[in-house]
Amino acid sequence: MSSSAETSDGEHEVELIVHDPSASGDDGGAAVADEIAPLLMQPEKPKINIFTLSYPRGTSKDQVRKPLEMETSSVAQFISWVWSGSRYSGLLCTAISCTIYFVMEVFADVFSVQSIPLLEAAFTRCTIILVLSFVWLRKCGQPVSGLATVKNLLISRALTGYISLMCFIYCIQRLPLSQAIVLSFTTPIMAAVVARIILHEKYKIADVGGLACSFFGVLFIYRQMLTTQDKIGGKNTSVRGSRYIFAVLAGLLSSITGGISYCLTKAGSKASDQPLLTVFSFGLLASPASGVCLFAVEEFVFPNLYSFSVMLVLSVLAFFAEVFLARGLQLEKTGKVANVIYMEAALSQLWGIGSSRIALSFGRIIGCVLIFVSVSCTMYFGPDKDTE
Repeated sequence: MSSSAETSDGEHEVELIVHDPSASGDDGGAAVADEIAPLLMQPEKPKINIFTLSYPRGTSKDQVRKPLEMETSSVAQFISWVWSGSRYSGLLCTAISCTIYFVMEVFADVFSVQSIPLLEAAFTRCTIILVLSFVWLRKCGQPVSGLATVKNLLISRALTGYISLMCFIYCIQRLPLSQAIVLSFTTPIMAAVVARIILHEKYKIADVGGLACSFFGVLFIYRQMLTTQDKIGGKNTSVRGSRYIFAVLAGLLSSITGGISYCLTKAGSKASDQPLLTVFSFGLLASPASGVCLFAVEEFVFPNLYSFSVMLVLSVLAFFAEVFLARGLQLEKTGKVANVIYMEAALSQLWGIGSSRIALSFGRIIGCVLIFVSVSCTMYFGPDKDTE
């Protein structure tokens, strides 16, 4: 039905159109039914059997890999934080270096090997240090030759370090072990003194007092061994006379050159901004030089596979200990680093007492307490403001 109306003047027009529902009812109903039917239908539950189930692939590997990745990332973050992420990084790197040296001592004590000459052990260690430092520098893209401005520092550091090493080997071969160890522990004091003269480092009373406290702790530890003559079968094995004086002088020369080497390591690391260069320069000189001394002075002992494996592990640990020590010297004052170095002596004594290799005594306990108190105070007060 439709209708239309129009006014006489043509201004207004109204049109009404009505459709009959009977004409399109069938088509519209069918369309609506088609649209609503899918919504009203209940989906059939699929039949499930063991062949239609989907099993996740590789979940066991992923579950194992994720914790490993998390542990690796946490270790990497910790090492990065220790290396340069804290104002205590210099002291922490030194403490890690001392801990690694202590682990080396424990490892060498637990895994005993055949008798190897000291020069041969030094040659092996220096060679491994040279190879590892070279590979690391190449991987980091650092020029192996270093900067032209720091070549003299690196050469001097390598030379003084090698002289200190050779003098210590001579000293430990001709003096009682306790006396040689005490002489070697004068190296941190020499380093602090040389740093005051050459590098013009300023020390507070707390720094000097902490260093003296740690050295007195070493004297307490080895006091009984120093006063007791070493005897084997009732026969005195101590060296006396001119040879004894010469061995003591060699030990003192080792301490002095070692202290100078610490200061040159600090200067070279700061000038090149790469502490690994100082380790590489030392290995570059010490490896061939110690090899020449080995074949010229002592007879080469071919180690078996077990002994060589132990020497290899110790050499790798020595490399990381040297790297962390160089980093500690780069970031922190020499006097504070020297004080933390004495921690190795206290840890060594505690290990000896715990493993029943060393008898418990009042002097050793007092010595360990003095060292730990001094090192703890150094760590607590932290670096000075001018070194941050």
